[in-house]
Amino acid sequence: MGTAGPGWAETLRGARKTALVRDGRRSVHYALGAGRELVEEYEADSGRLLARRWRERTALGAAGDWAVEVGEPPAAPPAPLIRESGCNPVFARQDTLSSFQWRIRNLPYPAEVYSVAVEQRCCVVRTANKKYYKKFSIPDLDRYQLPLDAAALSFTHANNTLIITYQKPKEILAAEQELQKELKKIKAVDDGDGDGECKTQ
Repeated sequence: MGTAGPGWAETLRGARKTALVRDGRRSVHYALGAGRELVEEYEADSGRLLARRWRERTALGAAGDWAVEVGEPPAAPPAPLIRESGCNPVFARQDTLSSFQWRIRNLPYPAEVYSVAVEQRCCVVRTANKKYYKKFSIPDLDRYQLPLDAAALSFTHANNTLIITYQKPKEILAAEQELQKELKKIKAVDDGDGDGECKTQ
């Protein structure tokens, strides 16, 4: 979700932004126009991205549901009679400062079973025993119209978790540094007591 193209950085700079600091997290809300919203959460000290969520208006003009791009997926509401198995694989993106990173929990197979490859505009995870398959894109590269580089992709497996890492290209690192400079210009309120108001730019 989100606008693709080399003007993405300009889109973010021109968006109406609201910032809030709470519990060591800096939350930034972007109003992108046409009913589109973006919320990003960063570690206040390091600037590491912790979460990214998108929302768009429905065809009838109501606020749509939030779609998670980075961070843990929302917990399913409790159901007393029917409950999703806790053994199902859980896919979540959790970036570092230098790489895009995804964790797939509840994958108990040995490390040699997995393969991760670049296919067209996607990363593809397969298991030799055909027990798991996952295909996903890297929206950040799409937005900046950058190619996927197989050499930047790697993975490890430990404690029933497959960790997939894609080293951020220099263009992304530079864009993120520029964005952090922009965000620091917004006077965010420290809302540790829940009584503060957001500041808007």
